[in-house]
Amino acid sequence: MPPTTPLTIQQLFDDNRETLELGWFAGFSGGDRLISGDAASAADQVGHLNWIHPGRIQVFGHQEIAYYRNLKVQSRGYQTQMLMAGEPPALIIAQGLETPLDIMTSCDEKNIPLFSTPLPAAQVIDYLRIYLSKKLAQRITMHGVFMDVLGVGVLITGESGLGKSELGLELISRSHGLVADDAVEFSRIAPNMIEGRCPALLQNLLEVRGLGLLDIKTIFGETAVRRKMRLKLIVHLVRRSVLEDHMERLPFDAQTEDVLGLPVRKVIIPVAAGRNIAVLLEAAVRNTILQLRGIDTLEEFMERQRKAMSED
Repeated sequence: MPPTTPLTIQQLFDDNRETLELGWFAGFSGGDRLISGDAASAADQVGHLNWIHPGRIQVFGHQEIAYYRNLKVQSRGYQTQMLMAGEPPALIIAQGLETPLDIMTSCDEKNIPLFSTPLPAAQVIDYLRIYLSKKLAQRITMHGVFMDVLGVGVLITGESGLGKSELGLELISRSHGLVADDAVEFSRIAPNMIEGRCPALLQNLLEVRGLGLLDIKTIFGETAVRRKMRLKLIVHLVRRSVLEDHMERLPFDAQTEDVLGLPVRKVIIPVAAGRNIAVLLEAAVRNTILQLRGIDTLEEFMERQRKAMSED
C-alpha cells in the first residue's frame, strides 16, 4: 500500500492561516513536526473534548479551558505533563480564549507549536478534519477509463487495443458520464471509500483511435462529464481466447481487486466481434447494484438447485 505523504505543522499553519485566522504564540521551533496517517485515521487526527489525544492536534474550547482552570495547581501540572507526554503535533486555543501560562511555557520547552484562533472549537475541528483527510489520503494512479454508469463509479481496464476508450464513448452516447480517460487518480478518503478524479491535464478529454482527442464536455455537454466518483466496480476487458483458457463460466467466488487496501468488486468481460460490450457492462453495473442491496443472483440460483435436488 502506498505510504501517506508527511505533512508538517508549518505547512498546516501556512495553508490555514487566513481561513482559520491563526496566530502562533509558542513552540516556534516545532514547525517541522510531522502529521502522518492513513485515510482510516486522517479525520481523527484532531482531538476535542477529551483532555488528551496522544499524537493528535489538540483543540481547546470553553469546556477544556474551564476544566483546566477548575483543577488544583498540582493536578494542573500533572495534566499538562501528561498532555505533553502524548506529543501532540500542535495545540490550538479556540474562541480567542486566554492560554494558561504553564501550557504556553510547556509548549516552548517541548517545541510544540501553540496556535490561537477566534473561531469556535467545533468549527476549527470540522475544517481541519476535512483538510487532513484530503492531505493525508492514500493515492494511486491507475490506467483505464473511469465512468459514471447508473450512478456507480466504474473503472474500465484491459490491455491496449481492446477498445476501452471506444466503450467509454459509447457509454457517453448512452447518457452515462466520463470522469477520466487513460490516467485516473484514486484516493482513499475514508475507511471504506475510494474516490477517483481526473488529472487536470486530461480534464474532459477522451482519446479514441482514428478520431484523436475529443473534448467530451464541448461535444456532448456538461452532463456528459463528472468531476469525481466513488469507485465501486472494476470491469476488466480480455480477449475471448484468453478468457476461455483460464476462466470458469460461472465463478462461484465473487471476484475483487485490491485498490489502496480495499477490495473492489471486479467483473471480467470477454471481447469478441459482434458482442455489445456496452450492454454487458450496463448489466454488470445493474447486477452490482443488486449485490450492494444484498441480492445475489448466483446464490439464489444455487439455492434453487439445492431445493430441486432435495425434492428428487
